[in-house]
Amino acid sequence: MNVLITGSAGFIGFFLAKKLLSNNERILGVDNLNDYYDVSLKKARLVELDSYDNFKFLNINLCDKASLIKLFSESCFDCVINLAAQAGVRYSIENPSAYADSNLIGFLNVLECCRQFKIQHLIYASSSSVYGLNSKTPFSTNDSVDHPVSLYAATKKANELMAHSYSHLYNIPTTGLRFFTVYGPWGRPDMALFKFTQKIFNNELIDIYNNGNLSRDFTYIDDIVEGIIRLIDVVPERNDHWTPESGSPATSSAPYRIYNIGNGSPVKLMDFVTALEKALGMEAKKNFLPMQPGDVYQTWADTEDLFKVTGYQPKVNVEEGVARFVEWYRKFYNC
Repeated sequence: MNVLITGSAGFIGFFLAKKLLSNNERILGVDNLNDYYDVSLKKARLVELDSYDNFKFLNINLCDKASLIKLFSESCFDCVINLAAQAGVRYSIENPSAYADSNLIGFLNVLECCRQFKIQHLIYASSSSVYGLNSKTPFSTNDSVDHPVSLYAATKKANELMAHSYSHLYNIPTTGLRFFTVYGPWGRPDMALFKFTQKIFNNELIDIYNNGNLSRDFTYIDDIVEGIIRLIDVVPERNDHWTPESGSPATSSAPYRIYNIGNGSPVKLMDFVTALEKALGMEAKKNFLPMQPGDVYQTWADTEDLFKVTGYQPKVNVEEGVARFVEWYRKFYNC
């Protein structure tokens, strides 16, 4: 199988590429290696991937439509997995233009290439943040997601709408994945686990928002990758009996599907911190703060639909996952 992974130097893209490469699939990875976080970490991931003969990497910005078209014209992809995006809820408040470029224009260029070159399955990253002001839990793909609380979330909702229009107009099978708080080794430095670990090692205060009264559906990276891989061969099909009035918004008369991909079991933020303190053998100095703009109180994934079609069931609990991260962090940063 010949697979294009955009964002291959990113956290999820790296692990997905590595797993598929170990299964002897051919992977072409693209990434623009932007400096949103430490580029040396991205390059270190690529060094790991470059050890595989069946991996090729190109530095391409998704906004560069001409380069994308050239890439697609010279390849014959069995599947495209679009994980490239400008990430981060809080950063979208500071730098909104970056999200319009990468998450909207970049994704449109990917859709156009999938249309032009008749790609048989496009899988793309959405986010649990699309649930926004929803208070009913667990978050279900059957529920409306029309009230995002950050621009990042709004762009991810827009990606789902854009994908649906291309599925409807051009019969392109598209699968959107709403990721729930992915963590693990090689993770993003802007995420809580990475920041907390770094600050605890440096004997600095860690900021805990809403006085710790938050919970997240923390999902270990290996479980995320397993779910994605199982979906590659689950290609959405048209459903001529579907109607907007009676059908789920996660499905359509077009070959279009949305899934939650998470652990399905929310963890209190303070329990997450406790697991980290245990793994480090150190106590955190805590700075309790009010709720942050763009944040939500709880995330919790209903993964029943994903389980039905793939048998996907997460295996790694928070204590084990956090311990694996700390083990990697100590080794990578020699501390």
